[in-house]
Amino acid sequence: MTPLRTRVAVRAMVDKASVMAASMKAKPTKSADVSATGANLKGWTPASWREREALQQPKYEDANELENALNEIKSRPPLVFAGESRDLQEKLANAAAGNAFVLFGGDCAESFKEFKADNVRDTYRVLLQMAVVLMYGSGVPVVKLGRMAGQFAKPRSEDLETIDGVSLPSYRGDNINSCEFTPEARRPDPARLVKAYDQSCATLNLLRAFSGGGYAAMTRVNDWELDFTENTERGRQYADLASRVDAAIDFMAACGIDENHPSMQETSFFTAHEALHLGYEEALTRLDSTTREYYGCSAHFLWCGERTRQPEGAHMEYFRGVSNPIGIKISDKSDGESVVSLVKHLNPDNVPGRITLISRMGAKKLREHLPRLITAIEDAGLNVLWVTDPMHGNTIKTDNGYKTRPFEAVRDEIMAFFEVHEKMGTHPGGVHLEMTGQNVTECTGGTNNVSVADLEKCYLTHCDPRLNASQAIELAFLMAGELQAMRRRRAQQ
Repeated sequence: MTPLRTRVAVRAMVDKASVMAASMKAKPTKSADVSATGANLKGWTPASWREREALQQPKYEDANELENALNEIKSRPPLVFAGESRDLQEKLANAAAGNAFVLFGGDCAESFKEFKADNVRDTYRVLLQMAVVLMYGSGVPVVKLGRMAGQFAKPRSEDLETIDGVSLPSYRGDNINSCEFTPEARRPDPARLVKAYDQSCATLNLLRAFSGGGYAAMTRVNDWELDFTENTERGRQYADLASRVDAAIDFMAACGIDENHPSMQETSFFTAHEALHLGYEEALTRLDSTTREYYGCSAHFLWCGERTRQPEGAHMEYFRGVSNPIGIKISDKSDGESVVSLVKHLNPDNVPGRITLISRMGAKKLREHLPRLITAIEDAGLNVLWVTDPMHGNTIKTDNGYKTRPFEAVRDEIMAFFEVHEKMGTHPGGVHLEMTGQNVTECTGGTNNVSVADLEKCYLTHCDPRLNASQAIELAFLMAGELQAMRRRRAQQ
């Protein structure tokens, strides 16, 4: 068998050619109303969303207090840079063409209380482990995006939460209010937006240091093991894979290939979050001095959910004009015509890598409804990246009051996603997971067999349940096996 890094190096040359081809297609624009990355600029400004109805926005008591907080954020440096987002868009275009796989992962909602350098490191480390497993199995590069450094605000089904006859504003994420059920805690506080910016900045500093400072080097793949996965089946599988990676690196060194090459010592890592709080997003929208185009500089990749993707709504007005790659969550309730219309509105020149469609349905509904959405997009000739979110369609509530997600349901939706795309002849481009590097007991099942009774042992999330490291790595092995099997079946055709 060709060593892992040799195979990846060869694939990288093919990927480079694909990316360059996509970039060449993306640069010419039909008019000044469309940016080189595909943004729809006609009549758009960073504040034009204010003329539309904005859903899921907190109701602040003091408008001046909010304005002061947003002005403070406007005066701060951007969290990410335009060139980084353009680099990501090229990588996403490559994945949409079937030459890479995209891994989203991180917290459901980041927390002020749980913010620690070790927690950031552990989640980052699990994502590295998953990426190595997926790269080894799929034979293509893995694009890594963290639901980190900005994933705070959460949409709510109701503005108010009622407990024992008392109604208070719903918890909307730590950048808005606090989860304790008291009037003071639930009051939307603009100062929390500034604190969220500060925590995002600190998180990004850590992520950049890990990615470029040697922590992510392939030569350290054996050092990424988490203590609580050491004696698990998946932990042993990972250790075996790591030893094979080491052997491949040793072989390359014997052939004279320098293991200190930057591609072996560093990795690209990008951030992503749901762009829900439009005032915050506007405050971090900046004009790129190189291209003279606007970017949402709160994260490299921004997405919107089904609750806020109304074609004439404020969120879609904001999204259409920023030059970041953007994602749209779609469910079984989505119809092909409206999805096609929305994609065209957000990407009028059909630029590769601009749009990611993230399905969230549950396995049964995905098999029934995803094919018609794929058909609609294919018939319209649109360039999109298909990603599955197997978490949100599989949330249940137990008799003892805990929200959880059965590991088996998450697994089944991912396998259904691969199955549908293989049958349709399209590319399953990535997976979007809510997970953590902490040893939590929030999702049931997996080889560690977390039971409903175990949930109370370490249930830390402030919002939705997350996979722990062992469960996340188990999914990576399962996905790698399926991607490898799909590749073999394609080769035999």
